Amino acid sequence: MFKSLIEAAQNSTFKSPFSSADCQAATPAPSTNITSFSNDVSSRQLAPNHNFAAAAAAQGDSCEFGSNHYFLLCGLGGIISCGSTHTMVVPLDLVKCRLQVDPAKYKSVFNGFRVSVAEEGARGLAKGWAPTFIGYSMQGLCKFGLYEVFKVMYANAIGEENAFLYRTGLYLAASASAEFFADIALAPMEAAKVKIQTTPGFAKTLREALPKMTAQEGVGAFYKGLVPLWMRQIPYTMMKFACFERTLELLYKYVVPKPRADCTKGEQLVVTFAAGYIAGVFCAIVSHPADTVVSKLNQAKGASAMDVAKKLGWAGLWGGLVPRIVMIGTLTAAQWFIYDAVKVMLRMPRPPPPDMPESLKKKLGITDGQ
Repeated sequence: MFKSLIEAAQNSTFKSPFSSADCQAATPAPSTNITSFSNDVSSRQLAPNHNFAAAAAAQGDSCEFGSNHYFLLCGLGGIISCGSTHTMVVPLDLVKCRLQVDPAKYKSVFNGFRVSVAEEGARGLAKGWAPTFIGYSMQGLCKFGLYEVFKVMYANAIGEENAFLYRTGLYLAASASAEFFADIALAPMEAAKVKIQTTPGFAKTLREALPKMTAQEGVGAFYKGLVPLWMRQIPYTMMKFACFERTLELLYKYVVPKPRADCTKGEQLVVTFAAGYIAGVFCAIVSHPADTVVSKLNQAKGASAMDVAKKLGWAGLWGGLVPRIVMIGTLTAAQWFIYDAVKVMLRMPRPPPPDMPESLKKKLGITDGQ
């Protein structure tokens, strides 16, 4: 299935949702001895915005935009960004989960840290790091890799002009599709992580937790939280990608004092971090109630998501929101920064914020000076 999706995206008549692409090879100059002249002719024959295949050759990119190689490297970037960042905030995640499932014992973030350290020592704050690293690495692979695939595929389906006009909807649809598969990959490790972190005496390591969970509840124990995980992660990811993409566009348009092309790689990464943090705050808010249900559900045996939600009540669904805003804001910003930095280090194509296609400008009577 994934292979067919990648092939469909790779065969797109325009590889970028927002840029015209000339799939015809540039006609070589008659003389093969004048290399510079031939290169100049090729460069003038590019489409008005970007021909990524030609741009890759001209700028020294390591791969062509929209190729299998490109999508695989995007997946690698997702593994590095998601796996590393989620693992770094395991102590805060542990306290957040305990606040959600036992607010009587863990009364605040600082109290939660104090009680956890008093009972298990400083090393206890790292409980659940292994399923966190494995699970979110797998999720990152699907989240970022498939987002790029679906974004190109859906853009091809609706056409270049519609892809620009309805780009927010395009971001939302592509990210939701990618997260659907990403959560299937994440669910088993997320269930094990929450069980280790919130059930005292159950298990200290992933290797100890997996057979116990299987023996007690069967394989279903690893997927009973999948539906609420979708409820949490799909809105989160839709906000994460759509808000980031539009915020990045607005920052370059209204805040950054010079065009993106004139910014250094370092300056571009700073803008990426800022857009990521803004997106992260909104991500935390829209996905928090479902996150609380997931934490409580994986702690309780035989309970359904609806049972847990009713028991918690409206106020209970928002427990632990403040630490989650701090965690998710920082996490999302760091993920986008690392993902973009990986693209820079691997010399991958990094298309600029979308620009209105020339064909649409002509229809609307817009000139470049307007």
